[in-house]
Amino acid sequence: MSPTTLYQSFIEGLLQTSALEFIAVLAGIASVWFSKKEHILVYPVGLINTIIFVYISIKGHLLGEASVNIYYTIMSLYGWWLWTRKNDQEQIILHIRFSSKKEIIQQLLFFAGFYTVLYTALLFSQASFAPGAIPWADALSSAAAYTGMWLMAKKKVESWYWWIATNICSIPLYFVKGYVFTSVQFIVLLLLAVAGLMEWRKKAQAL
Repeated sequence: MSPTTLYQSFIEGLLQTSALEFIAVLAGIASVWFSKKEHILVYPVGLINTIIFVYISIKGHLLGEASVNIYYTIMSLYGWWLWTRKNDQEQIILHIRFSSKKEIIQQLLFFAGFYTVLYTALLFSQASFAPGAIPWADALSSAAAYTGMWLMAKKKVESWYWWIATNICSIPLYFVKGYVFTSVQFIVLLLLAVAGLMEWRKKAQAL
């Protein structure tokens, strides 16, 4: 695809962006910004994004991404609860920390397990009823997102590495599906994820 064709596809995609996708993208960017700042609004704002994207992903035959957004919705409620827990002195219990070597191994196994399950399910769906599915890319993006969301709920610095991987995979994935404004969202989220990683590393090192 030439630069001119790519640019034309980008402009056409933006013009075709629905109001629903526009709202979801803005909510997604705002949610990551709040996450970077360790602000509890990451979860209620994020719920707007995830619920809308369940619908958008199913419509675009991105079934792995649809499962991710259902999972996001559940984990947002769980993370909301974890981030607001306080001890007897009314102090927040959960703090930003680095993962141990054991936890990192668990995270890699978590990712590998989800990738295998999602890839297998997507291959089946592609052959059965969703010919537009892209199994390896959708599974890679989705499994990384599953891992990142789990770690963010626990305020682990390493969550941002998984978000960076998710965003890199999602940029072309949504673009080829015609959701251009959403692919632009992931470019913004990629930049925010890098900034979030640096900010959370500083906070973890200060403890």
